[in-house]
Amino acid sequence: MRRPGDKNAAPSAVTGHNGSVPADSTLRLLDVEALERSSVVANNAMNRDRGLSGVNSYARDLGRDPYEVLTEALRARPDAPVTWIDVCCGSGRALLEAERRFAHELPDAPVTLIGIDLVGHFRSPPRTPRLRLLTANAERWTPDRPADLVTCVHGLHYIGDKLALVAAMADWTAPTGTLLAQFDPHAVRHADGTSAARRVLADLRAAGLDYDRRAHRISGRGPRAPRFRAAYLGADDTAGPGYTGQPAVVSHYVWESARAAGVSSARTGESPER
Repeated sequence: MRRPGDKNAAPSAVTGHNGSVPADSTLRLLDVEALERSSVVANNAMNRDRGLSGVNSYARDLGRDPYEVLTEALRARPDAPVTWIDVCCGSGRALLEAERRFAHELPDAPVTLIGIDLVGHFRSPPRTPRLRLLTANAERWTPDRPADLVTCVHGLHYIGDKLALVAAMADWTAPTGTLLAQFDPHAVRHADGTSAARRVLADLRAAGLDYDRRAHRISGRGPRAPRFRAAYLGADDTAGPGYTGQPAVVSHYVWESARAAGVSSARTGESPER
């Protein structure tokens, strides 16, 4: 099971600075530890109070009701355990509502609900053992088994190494599982600060993942292994609002072709092409 930034996994967003093509020197790029202390990340309110279904809900933002996805998986495999992992779960409201519904409607169902959030301001503690609410950095966490549903609602806006987490979440998905995650490809930048959206979307499609431009949503079925072939340089929390209108984090990378150009130019004394 892949952990974000795992250098031993198939190539994706490899954590670690590569000096061959420096980032824009005017940018203050943050590493994982510094980003955790950022007020933009720690105080974000994008997913603090979303419910499971309704107007302001996971069902609306993800295009699927998580509870329905899980009950479909139970019907397909009645005796098999079913797991939902919600990355950057905020207050955990949607998970708590799912926990209550299962306790009322399917109390004996083998369902595990896992929420991960950096801040850990959960609405209430779990009422049953089937729910686990974890205060952790999603970039440093890995599950112990694949999940039937992996979600991330607005959480990627505040992650540093976005490509590594996207690749990890796609890998966490069970063979018949579903990945649903909101994502802004324009928040992924080249070392010089220009958008890498076109390249990122091409890599997602090559891995069999879909991207809904209007909904800003990645989706996929079964485990996938997107190969971004990029090294993470750091994150910028001063870029301003993203498509949501809220301050967000942009992530800077250098791709293999740029690294190769940097090595070549160092040998010849020429400037690498942008």
